[in-house]
Amino acid sequence: MVLNRKNKLLIGLGLACLILVGKLFSIQILNDKFKEEANRNAMVYDIIYPTRGVIYDRKGDILVGNKVAYDILVSPFEVGSFDTLTLASALGVDVEFIRAKMKGYHKTKSRIGNRPVVMIKQVPPETYMKFEELQYKFPGFTGQVRSIRDYPINAGGNLLGYVSEVDANFIKKHEGEYSAGDYAGKTGIEAAKEKDLKGEKGYHIYLRDALNRIQTPYRNGEMDKEAIPGKNIMTTIDATLQQYGQELMANKVGSLVAIEPSTGEILTMVSSPGIDVEMLADIGHHYSEIVNDPYKPMFNRAVQASYPPGSVFKLVNGLIGLNEGVVTPSTSYPCNYGYYYSSDRKLGCHGHKSPLSFSEAIMMSCNGYFCYVLRSILENKRYKNFTEAYNKWREYVLSFGLGEKLGSDFPSELGGNVPSSAYYDKLYGKNRWRFPTIVSLSIGQGEMGATPLQIANLCATVANRGYYYIPHIIKDYEDQTIDPKYKEKRYTMVDTLQFQKVINGMWLAVNGGPGSGGTAVASAIPGLDLCGKTGTAQNPRGADNSVFICFAPKDNPKIAVAAYIENAGFGATWACPIASLLIEKYLRGEISEERKYLEQYVLEGDLMSKVKTD
Repeated sequence: MVLNRKNKLLIGLGLACLILVGKLFSIQILNDKFKEEANRNAMVYDIIYPTRGVIYDRKGDILVGNKVAYDILVSPFEVGSFDTLTLASALGVDVEFIRAKMKGYHKTKSRIGNRPVVMIKQVPPETYMKFEELQYKFPGFTGQVRSIRDYPINAGGNLLGYVSEVDANFIKKHEGEYSAGDYAGKTGIEAAKEKDLKGEKGYHIYLRDALNRIQTPYRNGEMDKEAIPGKNIMTTIDATLQQYGQELMANKVGSLVAIEPSTGEILTMVSSPGIDVEMLADIGHHYSEIVNDPYKPMFNRAVQASYPPGSVFKLVNGLIGLNEGVVTPSTSYPCNYGYYYSSDRKLGCHGHKSPLSFSEAIMMSCNGYFCYVLRSILENKRYKNFTEAYNKWREYVLSFGLGEKLGSDFPSELGGNVPSSAYYDKLYGKNRWRFPTIVSLSIGQGEMGATPLQIANLCATVANRGYYYIPHIIKDYEDQTIDPKYKEKRYTMVDTLQFQKVINGMWLAVNGGPGSGGTAVASAIPGLDLCGKTGTAQNPRGADNSVFICFAPKDNPKIAVAAYIENAGFGATWACPIASLLIEKYLRGEISEERKYLEQYVLEGDLMSKVKTD
C-alpha cells in the first residue's frame, strides 16, 4: 500500500506520541529521580550527631568521655505568634534575648529557608525537660540531642585539647566534611585524632505539607542514616602521674615530660600554667579569659617552646668526644672557676675540685671541662678544616633527635635549633669564626635550642644506651594500629659502648662520689639507682632556667624525665626535686616518708611572680 502524505503525517505523529508517553511513563513510574527532587523541596533533615570517641589513659581510665546536652532549634518559617515570656522562662534566658534572636531570623528568613537553626547551644537536661513539657505551645521550636565532652579526671588540659564549633574558614578548609553547627577538635589530642574521634553524622528525613507542617517520615525511614560513633582512642598517658605532675608544677612556669625509654611512650606531658579541664568543658565561656592570660596557658611549652638546653647538653658533647677519640674516661682537665677562651674572656664555672676526670666533670657539671672537650672535637686534625669538623659535630647532634622535629604524633611540635655552619658564615663571614666564637655551645647555650620533649628524649636515648623511639602519645587499641615508625629504634651516631661511661657520671651526680657529692644529690631515691644531670640555662629575659634530666633504674630503666622550670635558678634547686619526685611516684606509687619534706617544699613553692609577663 502506498502511503499518501496524510498517512505519513499521522504515523509520524503517532510514533511521537508513543515516544512521549513512554518517556513520561519512565520518568513518572519507573524513575524516581525527578519525584525525589520534587520531594526534596519538602524534605526536613533531622540531624543525628554521633557520639564522639572516648579518650583513655594507658590503664584504661577515661580521660575524656561524653555527657548529654541539648540544642534548641528554631525554624523561622514555622514560628507564629507565641508567649515570649513563657518560652524565656522555660529556657532560662532573658526575654530580650529571644526577641533579638527572632528579629535577626526575620531579617534573614529568606536565606535560612525551611532549615532549622540553632538558637541556644548546649542546654542542660533539666532545662530541656522544662522546654519539652511546653514545646506544643511553640510551633517551630524543637530540641536536638547532642553529646558534649566530659572530663572525669583533672589531667592534661593542654594535652587533651578542646572541641568547639567550626567556623566558616574551617568549613572551607575541610570542604564536604563539616557544616555549620558541627564541632571539631581544635587543639591537642582532640585535634590530632579528629578524623578518628568525630564519627559520622546521621539523619532522619521527614516530609512537610503545603503549610510547612512536618507530616510523615520519608519513605517510611528507608532513606534515613544512622549516626556512626567516633572511634575510641587509648593514649600512652598515665592519668595518675599526669595529675601528680600538674600538682608539682603548680605556680611554676615550664614543662615536665616523662617517657618510657623502652617504647618511646609519653607518660606525662605537663605544660605549666595549663588549662583546667573544667575550662575545656565550657571553652566558649572561658576562651577570652584564657587567651588574655599573660602566662599563655594555651601555649604548650613542652612541644612549642625552644629553650637553650644548658648543661644537660654536656652529655652530648661528652659522647661525641668519646666517639671521636679526643677524650677518654681518664682524660683530666683543669678548671679554675671557668675556662679562658681568649686572653681576657672567660666562660665561668662554680667552685669544685680541679683537675677532674670525665665522670667527675659530669658529676660536678664542670663548664671548663666541656669547653676543652668541644674544642678538641672541632680542632681535630682528622678533618681538613674547622668547618668540616663542625659539620660532623652537627651531624652527631642531629642524630640525638635535636635540631629538627622528632615526628611525634602530638600536634604543633617545633624542632628547636642546632645552628649550621652556613648560619655562622652569614653571621661572621666565611672562615671568620672559630671555637672562641661559639664557645657557649660547649654547655648548651648560645644559638642552641631544644624543646622539653626533645630534652626528655635525649634522656631516654642515654637511658637506652644509644637509641630512642620517636616519642608518641597514642597506643595501639582495638582495631587501630599506630604508625610503624613509632616502633623503630633510631640509633645515634655514637657507638652504644660509649654511653655507659656517661651514665657512670650521671649516677655519681645523684649518688655522690668518694668524698664528694654531685650536683644532684637532692634527687637521690634510696634503692632506685637514679641517674641524672643538672642544668642551669642562661635566660636573657630574667633569672636562669632550672633544668634536670634523670632516669631510673640505672639498669633496665622504666622512666626518663626532663624538668624545665623558667626563671628558677640552679637546676638542683627546683627542676631536680620535681623530676625525682615524679619518678618515685611512678615507680613506687607514693613518696617515702623521708622525702615528704621535699614534696612539701615543691608543692608549696610559688615561682609565678618571677616570670615576666611582657
